[in-house]
Amino acid sequence: MGETPLKSLLEYSRFVSHILNRPDVERSTVVVWSNSPYTGTAEGEVWFKGNIRLRMREELDFDAELITSYGYEVYRNDEKLYWYDDFPHPQDSSLASTFPHHKHVPPEIKRNRIPAPSISFTRPNLPALIQEIETLIA
Repeated sequence: MGETPLKSLLEYSRFVSHILNRPDVERSTVVVWSNSPYTGTAEGEVWFKGNIRLRMREELDFDAELITSYGYEVYRNDEKLYWYDDFPHPQDSSLASTFPHHKHVPPEIKRNRIPAPSISFTRPNLPALIQEIETLIA
C-alpha cells in the first residue's frame, strides 16, 4: 500500500472516502474528525448490499501513525455476526499470535475468540474488513 494514510486527518479522511466508494457500499455515515492536529476519531456505519452493516470506531494518533484503539462489529440485518476488538486477553494462549487483536465469532460469540491476523494498529483495517464483508455478500 505504500505510505500510510494514518499521517493526518486529511489523508485518513481521503483514504476512508476512497475505500468506501465501491459498488457493494449502499451508504455510509463514517466520519473522520479531530480536536487536535495529532489525534482523530473515525466512526460510523457502512451499509453494504445483502443487508450487511459494519459499525466501526477507531481512535487515531496521526503523530505516531497508529490506530490506538478500535472496535468493529458486523451485522446482517439486526443479527450481530462477529466483531473485532483490541481488549487484551493475555490468559488466552490461543490468541497470542495476534495479541491483542482478536475476533469474536459464534457460537457463544461473547466468549468465543479467534486470532485476527488481518487487524493491526500500524495500518488501516478497513481494506481487510471490507474484503471479509464482500465474501459474505458473494
